[in-house]
Amino acid sequence: MLDVQHIDLKYGQSQILYDISLAAPVGQITAIMGNNGVGKTSLLKALSGRHPVAGGQVMVNDTAVPLGSAYVAARAGIAYVPQGREVFPMMTVRENLETGFACLPKTAHQIPDDVFDLFPVLRDMQGRRGGDLSGGQQQQLAIARALISQPRVLLLDEPTEGIQPNVIQQIGDALVALRDQGRMAIVLVEQNADFAYRIADRFAVVERGRIKRTADKSDYSKEMLMQDLAL
Repeated sequence: MLDVQHIDLKYGQSQILYDISLAAPVGQITAIMGNNGVGKTSLLKALSGRHPVAGGQVMVNDTAVPLGSAYVAARAGIAYVPQGREVFPMMTVRENLETGFACLPKTAHQIPDDVFDLFPVLRDMQGRRGGDLSGGQQQQLAIARALISQPRVLLLDEPTEGIQPNVIQQIGDALVALRDQGRMAIVLVEQNADFAYRIADRFAVVERGRIKRTADKSDYSKEMLMQDLAL
């Protein structure tokens, strides 16, 4: 379980997030939805230690995670797939994957076959440079790299942005497979409402830096989601 409690975040004198609280259970995909500029990416940066918070607490499996350090967050089991993918362009696919070893003991420095089973295209491209991959292939690499760290919580920021439809389907299928393994909580920030509604189990709608609504999919139709996003 990822448990976010009363997070406030500022950029200089401007407050971006206000009293954000939400829960993301293991074995479920929680989609954070909202229009551009409402603070969704800022929230993921806070949870992954990439931006300091002005207040609040993050718990992973009932243990508080010190905020403000990406390394500490990774050691606590939080893996982050950033918007724009951020693969290392001059490093090979295999070298990109091996960067996920940084927060693991040396005995765990191996790429599991499960990663290549999820993203078979990467198996045949291990010697190719990250910068030579297509956008969809880079997105699969970024997700695979995050999985190398054996996360308890997987954060994904706009994984379908700029990706061709067939790869979007593959990414969705991979996330559903990860969810069904029941080993991690998955938190998805996504503008593609069709994609998010297809795979998510829970929703949190953000408006002007605040949580406007949280709902389980069983109680929340796609029409309700679209109405919330239209406001």
